[in-house]
Amino acid sequence: MTTMTENKTPRFSQDSKQAFRNPWVLGWIAGILVVLGVNVAFIVAAVVTNPGLVEKDYYEKGRDQEQHFIQQRLARNRLGWQMKLEAVSTPVAGEPVRYTFNIVDTSGVAVDGDKATLHAYRPSDVKADFDLPMQEITPGVYSAELTFPLKGVWDLSAVLVKGEDSLKVTRRISVEAASAQ
Repeated sequence: MTTMTENKTPRFSQDSKQAFRNPWVLGWIAGILVVLGVNVAFIVAAVVTNPGLVEKDYYEKGRDQEQHFIQQRLARNRLGWQMKLEAVSTPVAGEPVRYTFNIVDTSGVAVDGDKATLHAYRPSDVKADFDLPMQEITPGVYSAELTFPLKGVWDLSAVLVKGEDSLKVTRRISVEAASAQ
């Protein structure tokens, strides 16, 4: 016959009165921490990587995506264009801001293209996306004035077409909220 005295500790962990020594409690805490860690990793990956915007003709573009990437890389190497897209001032929602698009070749000579277009993509709302033609100010310098309807993150892509060649430069920007006066 076995008896248990009052000052002995219980034999089973489920009978333990200290929660953090119970393997069930530790298991639940570890599980919650793993789920939170995975969620943080997904959030970081979503912010840092491609915005995942869906093109209207995604199937046609996706069919030959690898070939398109190879052609773009070869064209970029062959042409050697240096492209820069920048704003004159900090963009604010509801206020016009001018963007300039500068293109020069490897020797620093301005590239005179046939057509330049600026595409504004809103990663969180496809309905806010818009395109604008850019006006040529001087050879190799194109400009467009745009007004962002919403504050937040936007992706801008400027595309220059010259004959059969076309290249684009992409830039992620943050549009500030309009100041309340």
